[in-house]
Amino acid sequence: MKVIRTAISDVLIVEPEIFTDARGFFYESFHKTAMQAVGINGDFVQDNHSRSIRNVLRGLHYQTKQPQGKLVRAVVGEIFDVAVDIRRHSPTLGKWVGMNLSAENKRMAWIPPGFAHGFLVLSEHAEVLYKTTDYWAPQSERTIVWNDRDLAIAWPTGEEPQLSAKDMAGAPFNEAELFG
Repeated sequence: MKVIRTAISDVLIVEPEIFTDARGFFYESFHKTAMQAVGINGDFVQDNHSRSIRNVLRGLHYQTKQPQGKLVRAVVGEIFDVAVDIRRHSPTLGKWVGMNLSAENKRMAWIPPGFAHGFLVLSEHAEVLYKTTDYWAPQSERTIVWNDRDLAIAWPTGEEPQLSAKDMAGAPFNEAELFG
């Protein structure tokens, strides 16, 4: 397994070792000991699976009372995955990193607790699997608006994305409840 540090050092890109032959491929998508060795110390309690069509944007989501670390990967298609630092005392508060995750590159993103998370579907459709370190807690779920001017996320889209009602009603970053 190869780990790539992003511009926000706590957010990691994980490239698994892939074994291929004429039959196809095999890789370990999760190995607790190997993940812990590279600093991913989450005790994962829930797996989530979403399917979305091109230009759907989900996020930017986080939980205030039960913050979730997420290990995210696309198993079908391609997404642009974004993590925004919302840790009150962090030197990178309000900064974001984005990365392409796809079925082809098999990369995973580790997004620790204290980050808002979202993704944009770049392919015709995408299926995203992610492990979380805490359970979904709708009463403490919050959303930051995807196109916040202060964050200035460079979403790779030439048109308005498709959003849920919840995501359309997201708060601006300067009004968001911060973590910690």
